Amino acid sequence: QVQLVESGGGLVQAGGSLRLSCAASGRTFGSGWFRQAPGKDRDFVAAINWNGGKTEYADSVKGRFTISRDIPKNMVYLQMNSLKPEDTAVYYCAAARDIMYGTSRSPNGYYYWGQGTQVTVSS
Repeated sequence: QVQLVESGGGLVQAGGSLRLSCAASGRTFGSGWFRQAPGKDRDFVAAINWNGGKTEYADSVKGRFTISRDIPKNMVYLQMNSLKPEDTAVYYCAAARDIMYGTSRSPNGYYYWGQGTQVTVSS
């Protein structure tokens, strides 16, 4: 019932910044960002609960990325600063279907998924 659409990806030089947006067509509970590089698993990046009061980050992005939520707009954002080539991946927005998985670090904690947006960080 909920459609997620990511935007904001692109090509950026190392050290640069991007802000990813995730637009949801309806109400969501916990939301997360994951990323997947070719030939690799889908890895957890960040998560935020339904009201934005709790967040979780992968160690690899801690201190560089910030996840946030705009509840009235049904939007979730991922501000990415100090980007590194290792951050290159397709980034996916995910949303839980119930409040139990508000800040899950596992893909299994989410039901709705966007189609992904490519982030490429050059050296």
